[in-house]
Amino acid sequence: MATDTLKSTPGASGASGGLRRLLLDNGALTALIILVIAMSALSGDFLTTDNLLNIGVQAAVTAILAFGVTFVIVSAGIDLSVGSVAALSATVLAWTATSEGVPVWIAVILAIATGIACGLVNGVLISYGKLPPFIATLAMLSVGRGLSLVISQGSPIAFPESVSHLGDTLGGWLPVPVLVMIVMGLITALILGRTYIGRSMYAIGGNEEAARLSGLRVKKQKLVIYALSGLFAAAAGIVLASRLSSAQPQAAQGYELDAIAAVVIGGASLAGGTGKASGTLIGALILAVLRNGLNLLSVSAFWQQVVIGVVIALAVLLDTVRRKAGATPVTAGAGGSSGLKGPQAVKYGLAVVLVAAIVGGLSLFNNGSSSSNPKVGLSLSTLNNPFFVQIKEGAQAEAKKLGADLTVTDAQNDASQQANQLQNFTSEGVDSIIVNPVDSDAAGPSVRSANKSDIPVVGVDRGVNKAETAALVASDNVEGGKLGAKALAEKLGGKGKIVILQGLAGTSASRERGAGFAEGLKAYPGIDVVAKQPADFDRTKGLDVMTNLLQAHPDVQGVFAENDEMALGAVKALGSKAGKSVQVIGFDGTPDGLNAVKEGTMYASVAQQPKELGRIAVENALRAADDKEVEKTVKVPVKVVTAKNVDEFTG
Repeated sequence: MATDTLKSTPGASGASGGLRRLLLDNGALTALIILVIAMSALSGDFLTTDNLLNIGVQAAVTAILAFGVTFVIVSAGIDLSVGSVAALSATVLAWTATSEGVPVWIAVILAIATGIACGLVNGVLISYGKLPPFIATLAMLSVGRGLSLVISQGSPIAFPESVSHLGDTLGGWLPVPVLVMIVMGLITALILGRTYIGRSMYAIGGNEEAARLSGLRVKKQKLVIYALSGLFAAAAGIVLASRLSSAQPQAAQGYELDAIAAVVIGGASLAGGTGKASGTLIGALILAVLRNGLNLLSVSAFWQQVVIGVVIALAVLLDTVRRKAGATPVTAGAGGSSGLKGPQAVKYGLAVVLVAAIVGGLSLFNNGSSSSNPKVGLSLSTLNNPFFVQIKEGAQAEAKKLGADLTVTDAQNDASQQANQLQNFTSEGVDSIIVNPVDSDAAGPSVRSANKSDIPVVGVDRGVNKAETAALVASDNVEGGKLGAKALAEKLGGKGKIVILQGLAGTSASRERGAGFAEGLKAYPGIDVVAKQPADFDRTKGLDVMTNLLQAHPDVQGVFAENDEMALGAVKALGSKAGKSVQVIGFDGTPDGLNAVKEGTMYASVAQQPKELGRIAVENALRAADDKEVEKTVKVPVKVVTAKNVDEFTG
């Protein structure tokens, strides 16, 4: 009787009590509602059909990954490899279907089998090898990414057209990734709530030793659990590559952390034993709403990372508070429950009506930006590099001069994140878009969406493939590579041993600069390239890689680095040799690089005048927005800057 009385009490307080209990029992849902209301109040562009569909698409890959990770976390494990497994599975599909000529349906099966195999290896290492899940899956993270790079040779592989339709829309408006996300979510809920393996996950997560003593074959169950995580990672990789029309070997980097965050925000405990599919979906939506809303609000790319971290912490803190307040935790038996029953369905319906009323009211008072200035969106591949920071500075100065509102976003060298940013610009209805692609092929689908909305797009530094751009403002990376080869070879007198520090694998800048340098060296047969190693356009990695190469090749006489950051790292590794017995040439003409040229530690930098690139890009974007004529290709000259002419170079 006491139990019956406790159950009936919330209902006695009426609809408001039911809603309060609903929100108390669903901390993540409360956080999502608050976010939606806040974003609707702050931006009139948020609450539109196109933008809400964008949020669904942007949440899809993270949600699918997170559904797989839910199985692992419920069973008190962890899987850090899902991002790499997603990239590897997509690469296997693209490689087998294109380079190897395998029928597409078999290639899809092979990709899924790849994901399952990676999960099984994780399960074997954890169950039978007794490795901690953190270590086993961390190892698979590295192995999966490495195999993806080996198979693709560091370059994106075009995705089969028949599979690329997974990134399209049905009926011209309903995104297929959203449908896949819903289907995978229902499968997750079914497994957790209606199957033996689902109940086993909760039992293992609650108390593994008790589960073993009760007769569960814990080791075999873990094999299945990690295999499921690998399967969902493969599905996420296929959906992601379909959106980008190419398999990117560096795709989904860091997505494992987003997936884990989504699961935890959704109410699961890293200690195991709790978690449900609906909570994971809400967690993924929270992350997507945050990123989408912050882009629409033109929040600095650097501050976005801070805000997202704070909100994740607050969401989990809210869940902790509601547990201490006596809300019912999602445990074995309750956590997997699929479907809503009587009073619970009424409460959810009430919550939906209330939220719809609030955001609908807010939308009436906020119909978007009141600024009459033309709006331009600029998506840069990264702001963690002085060259692109200078492009931003040049663009901002020109936008201010011409009276335009410029929003700058940082894709962090993630083609998927850049696709999201371009979609946000399109749904926001900017007057024009400037894009510096992470990858020329991957930017294509998002630029085509902008084309359909009659928004002119200008490429800067790198072109966009299979899409219409009003103009391309760029230096010639291939020509720059040739000039670098000529300058280094002539400085060495036409003979000598050199090493090459390559950029981030798979990026067009690295491929083009490397190809131009190789072409230029053909005129100097006396130059011997003794080593080529990637240092990811990073100064610290340039230092480490150059230090290692000097151990194997202490007699090296020249270094060509595909950007100034790596060149400066090489200078640090060379010490007193730099500029004396070893000549170093960089690329980009950044301030630090030019200072090193002045000091004599770097012989030269192939300078691209990045501020001029940004300035001209904004100028052309505004001309295109006004339907004025613009040149299809605007070439900003590259030049080799040495100590002789460095004082004349302004960037």
